[in-house]
Amino acid sequence: MTHPDWYAALDARALKEAYPMGEAFVARYTAMSRDELRHRQERDFALLMRKAWTVPFYRRRWQAAGIEPGDIRSLDDLPKLPAFDKADLMASIARHPPLGDFHGLPPEARAPVVLHTTSGTTGRPQPLLFGPWGREVANVLVARMAIWQGLEPSDVVHSVYGHGMINGGHYIREAYTRWTGCLFLSAGTGVETRSARQVELMRDFGVTVLVGFVDYIRKLAKVARDAGLEPGRDIPLRMIIGHLGAEDRAATEAAWGGARAYDWYGVGDTGAIAGEGPDRDGLYVWEDAHVLEIADVATGRPLPEGEPGDMIVTCLYKRDVAPIVRFNTHDVSAFRTDANSTGMVFRRIRGFLGRSDNMVKLKGINVFPHAIAAYLEGRPELTGEYVCRLTRDPDGADRLTVVIEHQAPGDAAARAALARLLRERLGVEVGVELVPPGATAPLTEIEVRQKPLRLRDERRP
Repeated sequence: MTHPDWYAALDARALKEAYPMGEAFVARYTAMSRDELRHRQERDFALLMRKAWTVPFYRRRWQAAGIEPGDIRSLDDLPKLPAFDKADLMASIARHPPLGDFHGLPPEARAPVVLHTTSGTTGRPQPLLFGPWGREVANVLVARMAIWQGLEPSDVVHSVYGHGMINGGHYIREAYTRWTGCLFLSAGTGVETRSARQVELMRDFGVTVLVGFVDYIRKLAKVARDAGLEPGRDIPLRMIIGHLGAEDRAATEAAWGGARAYDWYGVGDTGAIAGEGPDRDGLYVWEDAHVLEIADVATGRPLPEGEPGDMIVTCLYKRDVAPIVRFNTHDVSAFRTDANSTGMVFRRIRGFLGRSDNMVKLKGINVFPHAIAAYLEGRPELTGEYVCRLTRDPDGADRLTVVIEHQAPGDAAARAALARLLRERLGVEVGVELVPPGATAPLTEIEVRQKPLRLRDERRP
């Protein structure tokens, strides 16, 4: 019996040429024109579609929509293909357990493959599959982003991404250890390595870069101070690379003694889709690896640049295992329409603005719970932690109450002021409840989840 060989299936030289890093990355994509980038995208899209037409999941959906291979000749035809989302993948798994029929693995032989799952933030965890080429390109995209942001080979990186079956912690570890030369501490979540132990490790190893979700990153700063460790002095942190979204960048940086924070965005199915550069002015979409569309949440139709909507991603490089063609992330963002200062050819997005499937409609106004974080930033009396509770009155009206951690939860004037602020920013009235620091943790589940919950739907049928 011949066992599959990961490295024999991976052409590392071709990978480095296709996705350069460091100075070569900057040189290529500051000199490239949009026409040249489009030519590369078209070439890779043709290869991707050749693979996708062999996958039962896509063939079934596209033929049901009356589409044949000759109908899709270029990226201009991409919107003709129906988008899909996690619900479609889970339905595929239910019909063809345990992996579904979207992976494209050959039935006659076991190919080299990595299996992980999503975190299950929005429901039952979904299997994620990667072949050697797709996996290593995903790793390179993370590594080259960090290097462009300022990561040095001498850095000591501490990761709080989760492990187990979850994809995040494993592929982040692979990215940094294989492609950056940094010393890497794979601490994981507070469940995997106690928070008190994590800050001790950061002190002992002289951690300079912290990566993960900023909710837990901010919590670690408090744990450090409670242990008598001063960020910036006892822990020489200089960079934070995480998912800021609508979170407070200034508060995160201040918590860690002035370390510079960088935002990036990705999903488990595809890896890194966009990230900030050294200018920290919008997230650059890695358009040599992805085609990103912004679509109307209600209709799915493409939106003019600048308008917020669902991010629909086509992963141009993931064509060995589980190709991704028009995956609706249901994460909301918008393209930036101004010029960037780095000279990069890539377009930028505003970053993660919320989830459309968590959107709450109140009196005709769309409210995104994740976006509320931006309205609470820069206030020393707040911890930055909050959760939205959605309830339904006996008369059938939906009510949203924002539960906010406050240093003085009994301050009625403060509660009224926050209620006014949210009404002005959201365009609709919501309830406000102030609670002491730490009181939202049972609702957000920040101690046990990589991504804390920001919406609790407590409506009864």
